[in-house]
Amino acid sequence: MIAIKKGLYMTVPLLMIVASGVQANDDAASGSLTVGLGGHYAPRYSGSDKQVWQVVPVLQGRKGAFFIDAQKGVGYDLQNDSGWYVEHTLGYDLGRAEQNSDWREGANNLKGMRDIDTTLNTGLAVGWQAAPWVSVEGKATLPLTDSQGVSYQASVTLIPLQNSQDTVAFQSAALFGDSRYLNTWYGVSEPQSRRTGYRRYAAPGGFYGIDTSLTWSHQFDAHWGTVLSADYTWLDDHANESPIVMRRNEGAATAAITWTF
Repeated sequence: MIAIKKGLYMTVPLLMIVASGVQANDDAASGSLTVGLGGHYAPRYSGSDKQVWQVVPVLQGRKGAFFIDAQKGVGYDLQNDSGWYVEHTLGYDLGRAEQNSDWREGANNLKGMRDIDTTLNTGLAVGWQAAPWVSVEGKATLPLTDSQGVSYQASVTLIPLQNSQDTVAFQSAALFGDSRYLNTWYGVSEPQSRRTGYRRYAAPGGFYGIDTSLTWSHQFDAHWGTVLSADYTWLDDHANESPIVMRRNEGAATAAITWTF
């Protein structure tokens, strides 16, 4: 199953699943573990016009329906014979810093916005694997340790190529959030406006963007593999009208080396 994702960077969870996707069906009962290391080139935060290289870990383990994932957290998924499935996760979001950061979102031009705290969250996804090459999914992510609002996404994944060595996946996701979520990430309150000089902005809830990614995974042998991924995000007016959004069209790229036990 190719699961849909929402994390600090949307490309990374997908590439980890694709990286082990070739072995997942055969090894689900006995268990499998994939580890690796990658580099990620992306905006400093959603809406930034500055890019940054970051090191990202690759970790995905599975035992039957249960899994652990470096970005998604821990969880389980269940699928019936008709292709319908449900996935439940317990994960985290690294938040955002008000200064440049090498390990999470953040930029110096956000000075005075205050940090967005790291949060524990839970995600619930329902999807349909209509065929081996296409799936659709809806997902909601809710914070558990801080009231930062709820995010949603509806996505479709196409897999035009999948064999013993190569997997190519194309995914497009519509992004939504309630007003609390959008104001956490794109809003500017009155105190924030006084500290930063940015005009005040209250973000309405609803649709706020589209994320599209193309990922290629190649297995050199039963253990070594590599993943390349390109990602494009477009921000709708609910996000783009924020004064902290400097660019509504964002691109990102990820490359990783993996080892499967």
